[in-house]
Amino acid sequence: MDLNLNRADYLQVGVTSQKTMKLLPASRHRATQKVVLGDHDGVVTCFGMKKGEAVAVFKTLPGQKIARLELGGVLNTPQEKIFVASGSEIRGFTKRGKQFLSFETNLTESIKAMYVSGSDLFLSASYIYNHYCDCKDQHYYLSGDRINDVICLPVERLSRLTPVLACQDRVLRVLQGSDVLYEVEVPGPPTALALHGGNGGDSGEDLLFGTSDGKLGIIQVTTAKPIHKWEIRNERKRGGVLCVDSFDIVGDGVKDLLVGRDDGVVEVYSLHHANEPVLKFDQALSESITSIQGGCVGKDGYDEIVVSTYSGWVTGLTTEPVHRESGPGEELKISQEMQNKISSLRSELEQLQYRVLQERERYQQASQSSRAVFAVPSFSINDKFTLNKDDASYSLILEVQTAIDNVLIQSDVPIDLLDVDKNSAVVSFSSCDSEIRSIEGQYGTLQAYVTPRIQPKTCQVRQYLIKPLSLHQRTHCIDHDRPVNTLTLTGQFSFAEVHSWVVFCLPEVPEKPPAGESVTFYFQNTFLDTQLESHCRKGEGVFKSDNISTISILKDVLSKEATKRKINLNISYEINEVSVKHTLKLIHPKLEYQLLLAKKVQLIDALKELQIHEGNTNFLIPEYRCILEEADHLQEEYKKQPAHLERLYGMITDLFIDKFKFKGTNVKTKVPLLLEILDSYDQNALIAFFDAA
Repeated sequence: MDLNLNRADYLQVGVTSQKTMKLLPASRHRATQKVVLGDHDGVVTCFGMKKGEAVAVFKTLPGQKIARLELGGVLNTPQEKIFVASGSEIRGFTKRGKQFLSFETNLTESIKAMYVSGSDLFLSASYIYNHYCDCKDQHYYLSGDRINDVICLPVERLSRLTPVLACQDRVLRVLQGSDVLYEVEVPGPPTALALHGGNGGDSGEDLLFGTSDGKLGIIQVTTAKPIHKWEIRNERKRGGVLCVDSFDIVGDGVKDLLVGRDDGVVEVYSLHHANEPVLKFDQALSESITSIQGGCVGKDGYDEIVVSTYSGWVTGLTTEPVHRESGPGEELKISQEMQNKISSLRSELEQLQYRVLQERERYQQASQSSRAVFAVPSFSINDKFTLNKDDASYSLILEVQTAIDNVLIQSDVPIDLLDVDKNSAVVSFSSCDSEIRSIEGQYGTLQAYVTPRIQPKTCQVRQYLIKPLSLHQRTHCIDHDRPVNTLTLTGQFSFAEVHSWVVFCLPEVPEKPPAGESVTFYFQNTFLDTQLESHCRKGEGVFKSDNISTISILKDVLSKEATKRKINLNISYEINEVSVKHTLKLIHPKLEYQLLLAKKVQLIDALKELQIHEGNTNFLIPEYRCILEEADHLQEEYKKQPAHLERLYGMITDLFIDKFKFKGTNVKTKVPLLLEILDSYDQNALIAFFDAA
């Protein structure tokens, strides 16, 4: 990575949503550009930089929260008209701030995503997509799952309207009018769409996508079928993608890929070499990146990456050098402009400190009054609770517009708290069991009490459901050749009721039942790679899985839910004995790896002593040399090992109990013998024990 960029903070507005900041087109090549952005206070702010200071061009009055901001205009002309979406209304402003459009869409839900192309306007609420032309309704589509973003391929290049919806169920839906032309499966829930190169690439059909689990890719959206160009996996376990842009920041004549993530990381990928992306630059800011644009804001002639963050900061990562180079024997001098800026900032800081002291004294005096009435200060929280496929754990991300004092986590089900490198918090446990990793079958609520560092002290509570099958993730294709166990429910219940039970049991299921008389969902267990098929319609629910324990959990939970609602259920099941051996074989490599890890760690100290005694490791066999080289990594992984082993032992024990539960036999007394076999693990001995019991 040879790109060097320097940070410059320009301005702070209110809290911002995804894709609410744009750079207006420049008057000439590499001239400074104006920045326009909308915030949760409903204010549209447009500013430019002059002598290192942010100077306002215009600022609108507060109103409803701004969910999206896009630029538009007549096709093949500079796109300098500003469109903002707030509630169900679209407003349009000129680059000078004059409002020329106020369009009430009459949508029943607030607008979540927007794209503008000439006189065409593409909008989506949570599940509804609408296309307007000259503010007249043209097309409508009801999605089966939540819509996260919307875009249209460049009509000026392709002479056809091809809108694309990014949907939560890991699918891009390519539309033609009010119908789906075809669906494109992507490797995670897509959260951000952009035209490759800003214009759809060489073909005009290349679409960039980013997912909530941090993956990136390009798909060519042809009229017949999708062509997957490339994909960047999230090997470094970085945050989800919130925004992408194309801009030549490297300066090699080829547009680079700019990426903003929800963990505050900004990345630059070069596409110079055979269109294979190469990471050229990355920098972590302290907040999620809601918008990203390439351009020139701070000073003429210096390209930069401009980002807006969750709390409303507009920040530039610029190619302009911070310090002037000094020659031999020459002292480094700060420019007069910089000295003036430092002096101005010091003066502003002193004034702010004085005002804070004044307000604090006023508050103290008011609080002692017998007639004191206080308003609890409100604050905005950005939270995300997502399942990570790689290690079958959940990430809880909490972001507040001001500094966080503390977060209290409370759970009514056993969970394992896993620390991560990105976490700067100091963790302390209460006296209860410190057993965020959930156990399938145990379900309840995780509560986070968030207290920011503001006066008077206030707290907000957020709740997150830990579902009975919490480690399952939606997928679109499963292996139909696996041995399966089947659970069938029949009774006097509606399609909506049986769908609500699936929502209660499994993550990543849309809250509303999709259009039609029935629906089939496929799931994969992120820890074991077992699978589940759910088919529901009015009066019937059929669940098929290659893991008996999954069927057992569903049977217990759904029976309890139906009893609560006084619905009479007929439950039948078919158990396939072969599926037990199949599941044990899926567990085998994970269990063997964890046991081998323990053996390797036990050898490390002895091998280090030998190394010190002999002075080198040449006499060791390659396997032992490898253990010494990876000693730190092995010991770090071993710290997490008790939780891993306990989890695997628990899954095997549940499988053993569930196998015989369906036969009407209680084998809990044989569990100690099973644990003895696991301690001296041999796969064949374990399978033999399951068969003989």
